[in-house]
Amino acid sequence: MFCYQCEQTTRSENGDGCGSADIGVCGKDASTSDLQDLLVYAIKGIAQYAKRARALGKTDNEADAFILYGLFTTLTNVNFSAPRFVTLIQQAVEHRERIKALYETAASNQGITAEILQGPATWKPAETQAALQIQAASAAIDKDLTTLGEDVIGLRAMMLYGLKGVAAYAYHAYVLGGEDEAIYAGIEKSLDFLANDPTEASELLAGNLEVGAINLKVMEVLDGANTGNFGAQEPAQARITPIKGKAILVSGHDMKDLHELLEQTKDMGINIYTHGEMLPAHAYPKLRAYSHLAGNYGSAWQNQHEEFAAFPGPILMTSNCLIEPMPAYRSRIFTAGPVGWPGVRHIENHDFTPVIQAAKATPGFKEDSEDRSVTVGFGRHAVLAVADKVIDAVKGGDIRHFFLVGGCDGAAPGRNYYTDLAEQIPNDCVIMTLGCGKYRFHEQEFGDIGGIPRLLDIGQCNDAYSAIQIASALAEAFDCEVNDLPLSMMISWFEQKAVAVLLSLLSLGIKGIHLGPTLPGFVSPAVLDILVKEFDLKANGEAVDDLNTALKIAA
Repeated sequence: MFCYQCEQTTRSENGDGCGSADIGVCGKDASTSDLQDLLVYAIKGIAQYAKRARALGKTDNEADAFILYGLFTTLTNVNFSAPRFVTLIQQAVEHRERIKALYETAASNQGITAEILQGPATWKPAETQAALQIQAASAAIDKDLTTLGEDVIGLRAMMLYGLKGVAAYAYHAYVLGGEDEAIYAGIEKSLDFLANDPTEASELLAGNLEVGAINLKVMEVLDGANTGNFGAQEPAQARITPIKGKAILVSGHDMKDLHELLEQTKDMGINIYTHGEMLPAHAYPKLRAYSHLAGNYGSAWQNQHEEFAAFPGPILMTSNCLIEPMPAYRSRIFTAGPVGWPGVRHIENHDFTPVIQAAKATPGFKEDSEDRSVTVGFGRHAVLAVADKVIDAVKGGDIRHFFLVGGCDGAAPGRNYYTDLAEQIPNDCVIMTLGCGKYRFHEQEFGDIGGIPRLLDIGQCNDAYSAIQIASALAEAFDCEVNDLPLSMMISWFEQKAVAVLLSLLSLGIKGIHLGPTLPGFVSPAVLDILVKEFDLKANGEAVDDLNTALKIAA
């Protein structure tokens, strides 16, 4: 196995990446990692034919949806079940052969000679898992490292990991009815490009920026799917302490799963709590209308061992951020969608009957806790509704600077940087936050500036589109570019959705982004040099120094 797709990857003077041991830092074993590489390889084969069929006017929605789902399962902390990947590989080949026939028939009907494709388009998977493991070397992310070097391999990896993030966001939109053929076409084109093992750094850099542009469209569609189904986010109080009664905890990112569970538990006397990236659910009017959406329990994903063990009811994991379930709660955790862990019960077709039965059989909270809450719901609709006040506050000198402090949280050292940063930001500055990185400081009291809260929780990492729209609207109001705004982006990253968002920001030409707590292992010194020269990308330093630099305060 070799994997360096997330921030927590093994780091050493001999190079970064999990591979020398039989298990990665995330808990993914070598067998599962290798099978994931083969699944990605097989999906590239689907894309090779799908791209060409699309050029002839033929598409296959089932195959496109499988590409999204399949790539999503390979994200960090999503699916750890090796047998599941054996099945997915077989399904990928079935989709590929169907799309191949679609393409060849369309070509024949239009009097065109069909291309003879190679690589993933013709790959035949072995019949057993053991034999698949042998094949995995040909699909490994670093298979050409010794001949092509770390720069080309790193750029390929960044593009692939960005595509994984794109697929995850697109799948979230898909389950809510949000689709766009331009997204499918873009993903197919990018995967086809990677299937040909590109070697030119300039072409790969352009390909990465194209992935970022695709992700912008994906986030727009996801934003529309969320607001179309649940209403635009509104500022609201989310209780962060439990109340007496039976309880179910929902973690991950999937609002569709949460809505279905809320609907199925109406009038049952079971309280539903959000966890991690599900906190923004309390800002959506149609979700908040369920009186048994009781509050948010716990914090970011890396604390789930302690928080899930202490929760007195079942837990539903809806998407990425699963870590190995501990014995204390393994019998009462369930997975849904792309998530999976060996031996953990999986929910199909949104039928949450087993989860509900588990809730009835577990004690729940025995008494109410002290009532405490946080404010959520400052998505683009809420902020832009008061844009005139924000603009006047900037022009009047009441607001000096905006800081976007957010992204992924994690357990690696260095993430206290974001707490230190937020605490030291002056009182005449506004902090925007999104993703689970907010848990580093979101319970603190930051006050307001003329009635405008200094801390604006924009939502999930899935809501990065809101942050971009807010910045774009401010730039338009001040007749300048986003790079000219009094705005600093201090982004924490962990996994592939964050890579997709970073590529989106770079595709917009946004410069000066601070990225941490450490830079990706797949970004070689030469590639970093390009990103620094082209985009002024910055690695985290000391919080106070970075803050002073942003505010142009002399040391």
